[in-house]
Amino acid sequence: MPTSAGELDYMTGFHNEFETEALPGALPRGRNSPQRAPYGLYSEQLSGTAFTAPREANRRSWLYRIQPSVVQSEYRRIDAPVQQPPANEQLPADPNPMRWDPLPLPDSPTHFIDGLVAYCIAGDLREQTGCAVHLYACNRDMTDSFFYDADGELLIVLQLGELMVRTEMGCLALVPGEIVVIPRGVKFQVCLAEGVHAARGYVCENFGGFFRLPELGPIGANGLAGARDFLTPVAAYEQRSGKFTQLAKFQGRLWACTLDHSPLDVVAWHGNYAPYKYPLARFNTINTVSFDHTDPSIFTVLHSPSAQPGTANVDFVIFPPRWLVAEDTFRPPYFHRNVMSEFMGLIRGVYDAKAEGFQPGGASTHNCLTPHGPDARAFESATHAPLQPTYLSDTLAFMFESRYCYRVTAQALNASFRQRGYVQVWQGLQSRFDPGLR
Repeated sequence: MPTSAGELDYMTGFHNEFETEALPGALPRGRNSPQRAPYGLYSEQLSGTAFTAPREANRRSWLYRIQPSVVQSEYRRIDAPVQQPPANEQLPADPNPMRWDPLPLPDSPTHFIDGLVAYCIAGDLREQTGCAVHLYACNRDMTDSFFYDADGELLIVLQLGELMVRTEMGCLALVPGEIVVIPRGVKFQVCLAEGVHAARGYVCENFGGFFRLPELGPIGANGLAGARDFLTPVAAYEQRSGKFTQLAKFQGRLWACTLDHSPLDVVAWHGNYAPYKYPLARFNTINTVSFDHTDPSIFTVLHSPSAQPGTANVDFVIFPPRWLVAEDTFRPPYFHRNVMSEFMGLIRGVYDAKAEGFQPGGASTHNCLTPHGPDARAFESATHAPLQPTYLSDTLAFMFESRYCYRVTAQALNASFRQRGYVQVWQGLQSRFDPGLR
């Protein structure tokens, strides 16, 4: 385990310049790569952008570690089982809406990477556009194995259980209602929290621009996610020898090499390229206080921009507990057709546009311009509900919304827990038109 007593302490702020050390004086002062680093450590820079990226966009951190990352064997490609993240094969796009029951928990010992199931891919990882969406279910720790993703940054949503995400830059505890973002290339392992027997959740693998806070525009300086509520870990190293496996996702395939030491051996680091977590309960929800249902973009937590201004490579949007007070308004999400494609998940409770079938741990996808909206039962109930102030307390849903169409993988398309006939939830919507009734 990490030797730092402060492994569960965090530094606050969103993509600021941080510095942290697990031993006093381990962080060199005034020089990034001194001739001899303190404690006999090695200096190593981790760059998340090109060296010449503009200062406001440049991402890099200096790591001072017990052994440099080059001390490893050659990579070998793994013939991964079907549940592993697939290559970027040309999957056919499908306009049909799809929905899945919760991903079953594993029967045999399964760690986080083995428990990943790729559901869909949008864009092209080779061109660094779009994203992939995975679900995971695990029941054991990544004790002697570690992972990094060279294809994209990982936004991890926990739905069930509790996790400890141990990264080379420190530890991040994760409970339902929190998210963790792991930058491209950062090494980590996922362990179950003490006393927890299984965990389940969702992963957005972002191939495009970094997740960042959305612009606030007319909202002003405050609202939505606040920069001070994002938490970055303090340094916490482990000095452990043995036989370890380093897994890597590179161009859609899994690779592995061996190490004779734990790669979580960073004693100090400074920079602005680091993992972070965010408790979704800190999101300051903005909503209408007069009439009409606001567009879901008002619930954006993190935004990955595309080359087209105002159009997301992928947005992370949540639908948290909130007051509904709109007058003379249909309050659930309206029927709509959208040029953006949507992947939805439910962390807890009930989603107000779905009267049945959408369960915590489940998922749905609605592709570009595919019509969707409240099911027949939800529509009927909302049409006749008294329009008094209502607090939605038992709910936390989210959406990964992308300008690129989602292509569903074979394992998700053929999964026994995919709900066949999902389209039937709207077939009870009968014509209500009466030319004599205004």
